[in-house]
Amino acid sequence: MKARITLITLGVDDLEKAVRFYRDGLGWPTEGIVGREFEHGAVAFFDLQAGLKLALWPRRSIAHDSGLPLTAASATELTLGHNVASKAEVDAVLRQARDAGAVVVKPAHDTFWGGYAAYFQDPDRHLWEVAWNPRLLPGDEG
Repeated sequence: MKARITLITLGVDDLEKAVRFYRDGLGWPTEGIVGREFEHGAVAFFDLQAGLKLALWPRRSIAHDSGLPLTAASATELTLGHNVASKAEVDAVLRQARDAGAVVVKPAHDTFWGGYAAYFQDPDRHLWEVAWNPRLLPGDEG
């Protein structure tokens, strides 16, 4: 199997609230919620870097579509990383996320691996790491 990830889907409890967080709070582009005309079809897509999208889909719809039972979510099952170009950018992104309604679970700090990082949770408790890693600086993807 070729490693080709094009879509990351986050299960959410309140789709409209989640869209407001990512669209209005973080400023990520989206056409909004689509598929409302289908049972279990309402979803929102966000453009990330080239070839990668983030989808927000109700947890109940994911359970229905996959055939798995709806279970309790755990914030420590997965982290999403947002790598930035400087320590100051870590602080700025963390402020923006907090102002949008995120919960900062670990303030920005110097790391044991020589970087600078922080963690926040979105309204559905998904865990995001914002990091400056001098060995993994992001390109100018836009």
